[in-house]
Parts: sequence; C-alpha cells; structure tokens
Amino acid sequence: MHADLEAIVAESVAGQMTFLTTEFGKPFAAAGFGNWFREQCDMSNLRHFSAHGLRKAAARRLAEAGCTEHEIVSITGHASLREITRYTKAADQKRLAAAAMAKVKAGTSSVKPVAKV
Repeated sequence: MHADLEAIVAESVAGQMTFLTTEFGKPFAAAGFGNWFREQCDMSNLRHFSAHGLRKAAARRLAEAGCTEHEIVSITGHASLREITRYTKAADQKRLAAAAMAKVKAGTSSVKPVAKV
C-alpha cells in the first residue's frame, strides 16, 4: 500500500471500507464514480482527463517500474492480463531501447563487428 494511502487508512474509522463516497455518504456505483470524476474534470477545464485514464496511467507507471503483469493486475484490478500486456510491452520496449543506446554510448555491442579486408 502506498504510504499516503496507508496513513489515510490508519486515520479512518475501523471497518470503513469506502473512501470515496457520494454527496450522500454512500459508496459510488461503478459508473457513478466515472461520471462524477468526468464532471469534476470538465468543471476544472481538464477535459482530457478521466478516471479510466488514471487507471491506465497507473498501470503504465507500474510497468515502467518493472512490475510484472500479475503485480500490476493485483493493484489495478483488471479482469484479464490482455490490457496489462500492452502496458508491459511498451515499458519493456522502452527499457530495451535505453539499454541498447547505453551500449552504443559505451562503445559496446552484442554483435561482433565484421573484420575489414
């Protein structure tokens, strides 16, 4: 659990499992939270943001940090690994590209140069 969330949970009423509630103090329905979040973003002139975008960004950041697909799913709650695989693939490609460029900068190669005759 992230340290900030852990502190919030520690200060919460024991047994309270809902942290984000409606204006009536009730848990959001699945679609209700997304709609509420969309309205908040629109009112803040952040029209290009969404709750889904935050979830996707979290999955991407976890992949870039080197988390496995199963670790990512355990945090994001995705029902299948298919979406997570896309984030992991992009992160792996980014990591591999960085490693390749580091070899070029260091003057090393995983392929032996062809001898000039």
